[in-house]
Amino acid sequence: MCEHCGCHERTKEITLEHKILSENEAIAESNRAHFKAKGIKAINLISSPGSGKTTLLEATIDALAGEIPMAVIEGDPETERDAERIRQKGIPAVQVTTGGACHLDARTVHRAFHQLEENQFKLLFIENVGNLLCPSAFDLGEDLRVVLVSVPEGSDKPAKYPAAFYRADIFLITKIDLLPYFDFDLEEARRLAQELNPRLKIIPLSAKTGEGMSLWLETLKALASQ
Repeated sequence: MCEHCGCHERTKEITLEHKILSENEAIAESNRAHFKAKGIKAINLISSPGSGKTTLLEATIDALAGEIPMAVIEGDPETERDAERIRQKGIPAVQVTTGGACHLDARTVHRAFHQLEENQFKLLFIENVGNLLCPSAFDLGEDLRVVLVSVPEGSDKPAKYPAAFYRADIFLITKIDLLPYFDFDLEEARRLAQELNPRLKIIPLSAKTGEGMSLWLETLKALASQ
């Protein structure tokens, strides 16, 4: 009766998606156990392109490099530019070029981690592919999930991309040095995000000027000490 409506194909798509996510969850749990056994805390950074993830990492490295050993997994569709920026700071980094894929998954992180494993580090930053939609569905085995939205992007992003905020632990509002030049409502961004996720920790900051960075750095120090 419904042979021409396409519901059979949609059922197959849903089944395949469920299988992919189930397999990813199993590998993510394996990653999490592996990180824990080695005393490593992993931080998954999720945002749109241009939100300032790499710039934030550079400022974080400058502030903590002598105190906490770190490593970075960089996800991008093409090029090694971001990983090269991190390596110039003296921090081990692996670039994962995903081609057409719009996110990292747990298996990819597992492979990248083994390229870093010979290094000694306490914090592992995973800079996900620039996208507020796809990465939110994939657990990587992280201890901390951080979503970033920059001031130029607008304060309505939590309403437009709720999935990115449901499972996040921290919401970083970046580039706040640009607040005088953009119509970004900090209180609106806070309200929309906390309506989705009341436990969300919200930190407005600027990696350029250093404003708000102290709370971010203290959060990382606390995580590393656990």
